Amino acid sequence: MNDNINYKIKSVAKFFAGRSIFMTGGTGFVGKVFVEKLLHSCPEIDKLYMLMREKKGVPIEERLKKMFSLPLYDKLHEMNPSAYKKVIPIIGDTAKKDLGLDPTDRQIIIDNVSIIIHNAANVRFDDSLQHAILNNTRSIRDICILGESMKKLAVLLHVSSTYAHSDIPVVNEIPYKSKVDWRDAINIAENVDDYLLKILTAKYMGTIPNTYIFSKKLAEDVVNYYSNRLPCVICRPSIIISTIVDPIPGWIDNFNGPVGLMVAGGKGILRVTYSNSKKFMDYVPVDYAVRIFILAICIRGQNTIEQHPTTMIYNVSTYNLKKITLEYMINTSLKVNQINPLSNPLWYPHVFIIPYFFLFYVNFMLLHLLPAIVIDQIFKLIGYKPILVKIQRKIYISSVFLSYFTNNSWDFVNKNSLKLLNSISDEDKADYWIDINLVSVEDVLYSGIIGSKKYLLKEEMDIKKNRRGYNRMWYCHIIVKTVFYILCLWFVMRTLIKWI
Repeated sequence: MNDNINYKIKSVAKFFAGRSIFMTGGTGFVGKVFVEKLLHSCPEIDKLYMLMREKKGVPIEERLKKMFSLPLYDKLHEMNPSAYKKVIPIIGDTAKKDLGLDPTDRQIIIDNVSIIIHNAANVRFDDSLQHAILNNTRSIRDICILGESMKKLAVLLHVSSTYAHSDIPVVNEIPYKSKVDWRDAINIAENVDDYLLKILTAKYMGTIPNTYIFSKKLAEDVVNYYSNRLPCVICRPSIIISTIVDPIPGWIDNFNGPVGLMVAGGKGILRVTYSNSKKFMDYVPVDYAVRIFILAICIRGQNTIEQHPTTMIYNVSTYNLKKITLEYMINTSLKVNQINPLSNPLWYPHVFIIPYFFLFYVNFMLLHLLPAIVIDQIFKLIGYKPILVKIQRKIYISSVFLSYFTNNSWDFVNKNSLKLLNSISDEDKADYWIDINLVSVEDVLYSGIIGSKKYLLKEEMDIKKNRRGYNRMWYCHIIVKTVFYILCLWFVMRTLIKWI
């Protein structure tokens, strides 16, 4: 437990002033918001070293330049245009041993950095065990080894996940030890043949549902092992969604999580989902999560290892603040979509939530796959590339992989996280205080839909035009349903007449 901790923060900006940061995962969804918040609210940071890898032959400097051209950074451009000079990209890769760092870059980090933020992770649930362990478990070990060489190190933040402990129903803000030794897991991933490891994966993981959860759980073991000599803090966010306030409402850059459901449902592509409608889901806006991360760094940094020789742990969740069932989220998002519909829907938006796999499978074949095959054939005839069957395949795979989470509920206790928010000084409240209780679910979903239209789908914000398309699909939906029921009635009457 995080007992006997000094929870008074005088000034967040002053804590970060003059300090250099080493960050992994800075180009991901959470990382982009994290970087913006640090540069905007802590302008006196010395340097922000970002571990990056060349992607598709694009140099890291070019990737960074492209990232800073996003609308997410418009506010920062206006208020502090020179802030980007503090960001220094460093070539590396968390999937490689020793983070793939060049010896010169490694020494620069050792000599200058006092805060490590490990935010990088491979979040694929269907990833191979070998790849997941190398990315998510070995990487934090190598970061801890790097941290041991740093005389200035004040904080090592590891961003984990509340779902790293989804094998238990109530997740408290305490360390949980895995049944598997993390050293053995890394050794196996480095030396055992990948094909053999794939065969043994299910047995090795036991009750853990996928390789992502397994590797993230082991990663926490690594941090806890080093916590008696490194100032470690773990933040476990739940399901991260688009921004609600900072720096712009509705920012999103991927289709993961509920935004994928909202977009697919709003487009009429998603008709059935394999889920339990009554189970509660825990959603956290990304800007809320990032604020907690920054506050956790401050608290850890002002409490020495001698004062607190174990890992400080914070569940970044909406436990006891906002409890939302999947049914409520889907139905509310569909209602919100009526106000400002997504353009060019393929069908009238309506989603059936089915908790039984066989019924889900039958409905998926009838309502997803068969229409997709027909429409793809039409696309072929008129000269367009068929894409719907491919999309439906992805939807089916996602539904099956996510079913463990959408058919169960967890309680992610967040007492320590709430203590962080209550530790904010009056000086910092404008930058870091968010009262989730005052934020309506409808507003969050509306900003999420608007954000997906703007930043993901690049759609026109022509509400009248979009409503006309929405209404057309409604009439088509009613006509098809009416014809279907008439045919069913005709078939039943015809059968009865034959029997009579």
